[in-house]
Amino acid sequence: MDCIFCKIINKEIFSYKVYEDELVYAFLNNCPDSVGHTLILPKKHVKDLFEIDNDTLIHIIEVAKVIEKKLKEKFNIDGFTLVQNNGCAQEIKHFHIHLKPYYNESLEMPLEEVYNILMSN
Repeated sequence: MDCIFCKIINKEIFSYKVYEDELVYAFLNNCPDSVGHTLILPKKHVKDLFEIDNDTLIHIIEVAKVIEKKLKEKFNIDGFTLVQNNGCAQEIKHFHIHLKPYYNESLEMPLEEVYNILMSN
């Protein structure tokens, strides 16, 4: 399989991992729309919303809540969106959700710095 997300999950491609468990892998987007823009995906390769099982989908939403809480604690986000694309709107054909933080004040910093702050105790 030539899926970039599967390669990231299998550690064949580097990512700034912010969460992982038996079902889910989450990492900072390499081309973020905002500080903390995170991709959350199932470890099992499924193409889109219509292929993912309900238990995994619910778990991904639960993980999004955990990550949002951490982003709020570390970066004082003022809001966020969850975005999930399908069909021609889906660039990478591996189900994933974008968690995109929003800020009242503009916030910019390098990806590595975002990762270090997010993962610090």
